[in-house]
Amino acid sequence: MLVAVPKEILPGENRVALIPATIPALTKAGLEVLVESGAGAGCFIADEAYVKAGAKVAPNADELYAAADIILKVRPPEADEVGRMKEGVALVCLMDAFFRLDLMQKLADRKISGFGLEFVPRITRAQSMDVLSSMAAISGYRAVIEAADLLPKYFPMLMTSAGTITPSKVFVIGAGVAGLMAIATAKRLGAVVEAYDTRPAVKEQVESVGAKFVEFDLETADAEDKGGYAKAQSDDFYKKQQEQMKAKVATVDVVITTAAIPGKTAPVLITDEMLQAMKPGSVIIDLAAERGGNTEGAVANEVVEKHGVKVVGYTDYPSRSSIHASQLFSKNISTFLLNMVKEEQFAIDLEDEIVKGALLVHDGQVVHDMIKPLMEQQGA
Repeated sequence: MLVAVPKEILPGENRVALIPATIPALTKAGLEVLVESGAGAGCFIADEAYVKAGAKVAPNADELYAAADIILKVRPPEADEVGRMKEGVALVCLMDAFFRLDLMQKLADRKISGFGLEFVPRITRAQSMDVLSSMAAISGYRAVIEAADLLPKYFPMLMTSAGTITPSKVFVIGAGVAGLMAIATAKRLGAVVEAYDTRPAVKEQVESVGAKFVEFDLETADAEDKGGYAKAQSDDFYKKQQEQMKAKVATVDVVITTAAIPGKTAPVLITDEMLQAMKPGSVIIDLAAERGGNTEGAVANEVVEKHGVKVVGYTDYPSRSSIHASQLFSKNISTFLLNMVKEEQFAIDLEDEIVKGALLVHDGQVVHDMIKPLMEQQGA
């Protein structure tokens, strides 16, 4: 079986699905690896490094796709990429399936077995395959660095001959992987950090990385799903949440929002009225901007200024740390792939919880329990 790694074609995407260090494990398992020339350029990996690790290099994408049995990517393929793939190949990448139903149909039409890495179940055996956590940690780190750069203040307390500088106050909304990394990074830079999450169970985690856990007077018993993700709440819940959050954001210098609901647009947590209450010069880093944003008026991949507050909607933080992002992604995706290789043979075992959980399209059909009903609704 030949595993192919194409160069990512999305503008600004610098990651690569496989780095040379992970290739020996694949070849040892009986797989051949073919990498498109220049695929590693965004993270400073030369073609020669892949060859030295045991891979072959294809001069262009057409030759790579013509030979591939298994395709490993970071981003979902574009339509012209799908058309180049052989019928019946396996594709593993981040699919963005909830918002790319058209892609799911294209994969089904070509009988491609499509695996979405964001659907890998959160179980102990799959921790080393958890791409979402790997990339979220980078986003949380980079969010704080971005905020520190844009904030017209120091983060730490400084005692100088010219007087004492008080530390900046950072408020992190959402204590998942990105939020916890943001808390830890802001704390290391010397800020006073507070955090909020609808899931009371994360209080201990927040405090363990150095932040004060903020509690609002809200009913949160049904705030978490069985996979550990925050669940969407009612309009009344969000209204009460916003009322209590307004007083908090008015006192801080930086807000970092990370609240996302799988398959849905991001809930608006920071309203225009709340922006008006914030101190001029404050900064909001909205890590949910790709799905509409937690901040009213946030724009994906742009910095907008409203009422003297900068609202940052960048969505490419992992790509900005392409070397380490590719290292982590490569480990995640290769571990996922090797889970399906037994005695040098690649096989899709539908009895395997990890395989079944991530398999979106197979044998010409959309098969995932969460995506299939959406396809049927769209068809209706």
